[in-house]
Amino acid sequence: MLTLALVAALAVAQPSTLGQDVDAVVDRAIAVWSRVQTLRATFEQTLVNPITGSSMVAKGTLQQRKPDRLAIAFTEPSGDRIVADGKQVWVYLQSATPGQVIRLSNAAAGAANTDLIGQFLDAPRAKYDIVDAGWDRLGDRATRAVVLTAKPGQPLPFIRAKVWIDSSEALIRQFESTDASGITRKVRLLTLTPNAAVDSAAFVFRVPAGVRVVEPSGLR
Repeated sequence: MLTLALVAALAVAQPSTLGQDVDAVVDRAIAVWSRVQTLRATFEQTLVNPITGSSMVAKGTLQQRKPDRLAIAFTEPSGDRIVADGKQVWVYLQSATPGQVIRLSNAAAGAANTDLIGQFLDAPRAKYDIVDAGWDRLGDRATRAVVLTAKPGQPLPFIRAKVWIDSSEALIRQFESTDASGITRKVRLLTLTPNAAVDSAAFVFRVPAGVRVVEPSGLR
């Protein structure tokens, strides 16, 4: 028989969303995200490539203004940036490809480079098969994990993703996506401030002197 102390401990440990079905959790997350117009965050990202057996950790800051402005400034590796200015997406990764910046149209870049969180919440039932992955904790945050598997024929940058939805605020706090080649990208949002003031200048990219602009064939 459970002791009263153990019952009390379990009641504290289990988040309020444990009794909700996965549809209710996803619907709440969609509703909350629809009310977010700007975002400031700090993050840690881990990329794992099973083909090369390599992994890389990066850190940085993020600013977003819906519907199509996004600025990611990496602090590790310092100087790398990804900027969506409303028409184009600039991928400036000097740590990997020095001396060049990739320029893509918004459509070619996809939602992963213009709406990092919203890509999982835009008509998810039409794009993914959704499965409950139970509750989890991220630091002091109780979360509900959900697995999204891309439906056949969907033009998505990943085939599977797991997202962790904050049980209190219904905001995505972490996601891990896997593309067709098996590369996984795990992003944890360390701090997250919705509807915060953002810097308009962050959404402007000026090509540095001596840097070549590359437009991949077929991705303009």
